[in-house]
Amino acid sequence: MLNQVRLTCPRAANPMFNLSPTRLHTLVEAFPALRIGVVGDFFLDSYRECDPALNEKSLETGKTCYQVIGSRRQPGAAGNVAANLRSLGVGAIEAVGYCGDDGEGYELRRAMRRLGLDLTGFRTAPGRLTPTYDKPCYVDGSQPGRPVIEELERLDSKNRCPTPISLQRDLIAHVRQRLAQWDGLVLSDQVAEANCGVLTTHVRRAIAAALGPRPKLVVLADSRTRIGLFQRAMLKPNQREAWAALGRQGSRSLEAARHHARVLSNQTGRPVFLTLGDRGILVADGRAIEHVPAVRLAAPVDPVGAGDTCAAAICAALAAGAELTEAAALACLAASITAQQIGTTGTASPTELSRRLHLCQTAAPAPGPPVAQTGLRAAAPRQR
Repeated sequence: MLNQVRLTCPRAANPMFNLSPTRLHTLVEAFPALRIGVVGDFFLDSYRECDPALNEKSLETGKTCYQVIGSRRQPGAAGNVAANLRSLGVGAIEAVGYCGDDGEGYELRRAMRRLGLDLTGFRTAPGRLTPTYDKPCYVDGSQPGRPVIEELERLDSKNRCPTPISLQRDLIAHVRQRLAQWDGLVLSDQVAEANCGVLTTHVRRAIAAALGPRPKLVVLADSRTRIGLFQRAMLKPNQREAWAALGRQGSRSLEAARHHARVLSNQTGRPVFLTLGDRGILVADGRAIEHVPAVRLAAPVDPVGAGDTCAAAICAALAAGAELTEAAALACLAASITAQQIGTTGTASPTELSRRLHLCQTAAPAPGPPVAQTGLRAAAPRQR
């Protein structure tokens, strides 16, 4: 339960410094009226729960036979962004991407329908695999809810040959048709192999061109390996991704991250949200930059999927009218909730956000210097 979570929220490191309960309420109250598109690589997250007490040895190979006692299937990657938008209360979420004509595709579509996503722009592509993360894990089968003990080696299925040009053109046409209907757009580039996912070079450039007449649309790009190639979009790299985008120059210190965020913002002419894991988020808008620290959590934590949570929260908050640092603060708040959902890519609801904000702001402050303000707190996104 949230009221049992141990938090450390010194005022000097409190991401809620720019977010009052009233302001949080105002923002989340605007979410149900939003329509947000999610374009990118939708994976199936397939969890297989294994009880280690039931392990057997194969008579033929002598290897361990893991005994599955339960399974969970849910949307991953871009699908996890969509799931987080739904949990935050966004009224309409449109998924644009594809799956294969296979069993995994059936399960992915079924999971997406359970979330209530608009699948008008989601294609079934014969001859393509449904990207899948198969996640076996040990659970305690003797306990209610079967808590996760350990995650085992993951099995990945994804396409390693280029996406057919006809499918690319179909997705581009749909995005062009729908842009005018969206209040926000998240571009989720998960597949590392070049031109083998949804956001190929052709699709990426076509979307950038279509965004030209719509400079006020909130667009956020998240990419594992190509964050520096997105145009006319705000960027959400982590420190490793930003470091790689700029030619692996410099260290991964906080000061280096500030430099990387500033350079990327100047290159794109858009704000950059550089995530730092348990150190929070750097928000850069041209020459101005501000650090919004994370909520400090007691172990155990599971950061898998926290980046998707941040992307969803930032896009929804900005589409609802938040300032840059308000959006980053809301993202840190949401990520602190999902990071404590062990063994799954979690989500955060408005009620959980409100409770977590209250807990953080009522926690006894630890001594420390005041938060340095660098001119961004009242800055409006240049893209909006």
